[in-house]
Amino acid sequence: MDELNALNSNFIHDFIDEDLAAGVNTRVQTRFPPEPNGYLHIGHAKAICIDFATAEKYGGICNLRLDDTNPSKEDVEYVESIKEDIAWLGFQWANVYYASEYFDFIYECAIKLIKDGKAYVDDLTPEQMREYRGTLTEPGKNSPYRDRSVEENLDLFARMTAGEFADGEKVLRAKIDMASPNMNMRDPAIYRIMHVRHHHTGDKWCVYPMYDFAHPLSDAKEGVTYSLCSLEFENHRPLYDWFIQQIGFEEPPRQIEFARLNINYCITSKRKNIRLVKDGMVAGWDDPRMATICGMRRRGYPAKALRAFIEKVGVSKAFSVVDYGLLEACVRHELNANAPRAMAVLDPLKVIIDNYPEGQTETLELDRHPDHPEFGQSKVTFAKEIYIEKSDFMIDPPKKYFRMYPGNEVRLKGAYFLTCTSYETDANGEVTCLHCTYDPETRGGDAPDGRKVRGTIHWAGPDFVKSEVRLYDRLFDAEDPASLSDEEFESAINPESLIVCKDCLVEPDAANAATGSAFQFMRTGYFCIDPDSQPGAPVFNRTVPLNSSWK
Repeated sequence: MDELNALNSNFIHDFIDEDLAAGVNTRVQTRFPPEPNGYLHIGHAKAICIDFATAEKYGGICNLRLDDTNPSKEDVEYVESIKEDIAWLGFQWANVYYASEYFDFIYECAIKLIKDGKAYVDDLTPEQMREYRGTLTEPGKNSPYRDRSVEENLDLFARMTAGEFADGEKVLRAKIDMASPNMNMRDPAIYRIMHVRHHHTGDKWCVYPMYDFAHPLSDAKEGVTYSLCSLEFENHRPLYDWFIQQIGFEEPPRQIEFARLNINYCITSKRKNIRLVKDGMVAGWDDPRMATICGMRRRGYPAKALRAFIEKVGVSKAFSVVDYGLLEACVRHELNANAPRAMAVLDPLKVIIDNYPEGQTETLELDRHPDHPEFGQSKVTFAKEIYIEKSDFMIDPPKKYFRMYPGNEVRLKGAYFLTCTSYETDANGEVTCLHCTYDPETRGGDAPDGRKVRGTIHWAGPDFVKSEVRLYDRLFDAEDPASLSDEEFESAINPESLIVCKDCLVEPDAANAATGSAFQFMRTGYFCIDPDSQPGAPVFNRTVPLNSSWK
């Protein structure tokens, strides 16, 4: 966590420094308050890092609070996934709370507003409420039910709570100012009727608080000092402060907004992500092409790389779009430093070494990482029949092609010099087998006579394990898929976002590693073992290529 604790000062920390110096606060407490109605995405990762790292920097605490005020869309499945994602990123909450744990308190706050003449029960339909609300240039007008007496409002709210009315028949609204230039202050709804069983409170309630009402009161009740949120809540801040003031908290939290994370070529819209999953355009919420945290984890993105990416993006209030290539660069940097090396042939071409002794095999040892001798060595078997990549052979190569072609000598990684003498083709003219000779004096990849070869290629021996390799790329061709219409959205999916390669050959140490293990496949890219793997039948996901090829 050092890289996050050492974040360069940002405007959020500047505000906190000023408050601490002035004695406005003597401590720092934050919270991460996701709604458990879906899986977290890369945008949430930024909020997680800001909330938790800010608390850590000032020696404070950060709580996880599940904002479960809308039971029709929430599920325990999402609660568990949220916890897993936060822990995977390397953070630990001080406490786990649920907004539903404050329902009794929030309900009493609503009663107080009614008694103070600051809330009323409204019978307008949703369509009528929108009509009465006005526009950005025209003030709203008061509901005909706005001047109900305190006694009538208390009675109606009690009957709402008792389940006497149907969903949508009545709402409780705050009484603020229908002429306010801030639309959020025009008598917002604070309680609605919803006859839905809650995953945490069961059937106790049939009225539920709205987010804008529950959120500030939960913050204040919990003792939060800094409510850090994305910029779309800036216009909600006056309402946030109004509710806290009306209830009378002595130490109100301070809301500070920051720009949300926008990345090109990916989608963080929950509605469109749901469509991707439900319409089968991806294999699920953890599909490695998704911008969800669980999808990135399955793809093999290290948590440290995500944190480094968020640190590089920084914290500001200015809208910006970050290039996805920056995230991939952070992933590549982390894996290059720490992923063991392995050999894997994704598109095998048989090679017969004619002068290699029949029936002989050798065990060769290859360093797992040039900078980590403690990683040790992997053992691979060399024999008369081996495999190379089809792309490493050409019959009639262009100039400066240093790999395999008839008459050319190449170096096999960690093995011998090999010279192609002939090749076989099928009825379609496709090369099916190479015949070569080797120089037995060049074991380890160097010639005692000092001769040099220009090309070094990887290979697969008889002990390599047949594997499935999934080559992932960006899900969308469009730079801003979130802006596309529903009709354009599906057509923007990159047809090459997933290419499945069967019958690949992977060296034994990598093929038998644990799920999630990461490797650099020499000359190919960075890969990890997918949970779909079975004993003897591993599945690898490409995390990123060795170098960016995105145009």
